[in-house]
Amino acid sequence: MSALYTTLPPYARALDMTVVDEIDGAPVIGMPFANRVQGRPGFLHGGAISGLLEIAAIAAVHQALRAKGSDANIKQVNVTVDFMRGGLSQMTFAVGEVTRLGRTMANVEARAWQEDRDKPIAMGYMHYLIKAKREG
Repeated sequence: MSALYTTLPPYARALDMTVVDEIDGAPVIGMPFANRVQGRPGFLHGGAISGLLEIAAIAAVHQALRAKGSDANIKQVNVTVDFMRGGLSQMTFAVGEVTRLGRTMANVEARAWQEDRDKPIAMGYMHYLIKAKREG
């Protein structure tokens, strides 16, 4: 694995999310099923799925920025999540794909799946403002 984005925020760690792999240079985030992410019995809560998508998108943006030699901060502008099927009581994965990385904005698509990456349980579409860190 290359020098991968591995610093996950406290929310991700609270849900036992970890970087498990990479796809095309983007970190793949894994989240095990547990009571803390359960909604209705035997299924993932939509908020946990959305959180996983958000963490995957953030990781992808930071990885893309770092590849360009930037340590800029990002600020989320908006999020849209499409739920496609119920998340079952098993390991869930997500990866973000930066579809546009401009000077001030980044657009990301994130996909969450369980057994088959080609059968997503949810898709997220996020936009981030890129702000250079202030010196001094």
